[in-house]
Amino acid sequence: MKIEMPAQPGRRQLLAVLGGAGGLGLLALAGCGSGTDAASAGSAAQSDTTSTTAATSSATVTAAVPEETAGPYPGDGSNGPNFLSMNGAVRSDIRSSLGSSSPVPGVPMTVKLTVLDLKNSAKPLSNAGIYLWHCNQAGQYSMYSQGVTNETFCRGIQATDGNGTATFTSVWPGAYSGRWPHIHFEVYPSVGSATSGSGKLKTSQIALPEDACDVVYATDGYSASVRNMAQTSLSTDMVFRDGWSQELATASGTTVNGYAATLVIGV
Repeated sequence: MKIEMPAQPGRRQLLAVLGGAGGLGLLALAGCGSGTDAASAGSAAQSDTTSTTAATSSATVTAAVPEETAGPYPGDGSNGPNFLSMNGAVRSDIRSSLGSSSPVPGVPMTVKLTVLDLKNSAKPLSNAGIYLWHCNQAGQYSMYSQGVTNETFCRGIQATDGNGTATFTSVWPGAYSGRWPHIHFEVYPSVGSATSGSGKLKTSQIALPEDACDVVYATDGYSASVRNMAQTSLSTDMVFRDGWSQELATASGTTVNGYAATLVIGV
C-alpha cells in the first residue's frame, strides 16, 4: 500500500521548463519506450469535447484492480470521522452535503464503476456496496479540509445493479498539489456491510484521463488545478507510478453538458 506524498517533477513540469517546440521534441524522444501506461497518458485535447479510451474493459479484466491507499481523508472511520454510518450516506447524487440541497460548484460528472467477480468467471458483482469519494473543485475533502470539516459533499454509497455497475452524480474533482486527479473507492459485499464498514473487499483509486482534465481545468474555478497538474504526471504520481492501466477511466462529454467517467474493475 502506498502513502500519498508529493510526486517528483514529471512530464508537464519538464514541459514548462523546456518550453517551445524544442522542448516538445526532447520530451517526445525521452518518452520513447516508456511502456503502455506512459503512452496512454496521451496529449491534451484541444476542444470542449473529449472522448478517451481506458485500457480496461469487461473483456480484458483478468486481474484484480490494485489495492491502493485510502489516503488521509477516507471518512470511513479508519482515520477520524465516519461518513458510512450517517443517515443519508446511501445516495447516488453526491454533489451536496447531507441535509443540504446546495451542490458544490464544478463541471458536472457521472461516475460509473462496474465490478466483476474474478472468483466467479468475471461475472458482474451485483448488490455490492460501493463507497466513493473525492475532493471538490478546489481540491478540498469534506470532513477534513480546513473550512469544510462539517461538510459531507462528494461522498456516497451505492449498490451495484445486475450489470455490476454503481452510478454516482458529482462534479469533476480538482487537482491538488502532489497528486494526479483521482477518485477513491471501496468495495463491500453489500450496502449493509458498507454502511457498517465491515467485510471490505477492495480499496483503490480511479485515475482521470489527462485530455479530459485539460479541457475541464480550462473552465472557471479550476485555475489552481492547472498549476497543480503541471507539477505531476501519471508516471510520477505516488499511487499510479507503478502502473495505472487497470485504474485509468474512460471519459467523454462536454464541460457544458457534463462528463461521464467509467471504469471496469475486477475484485
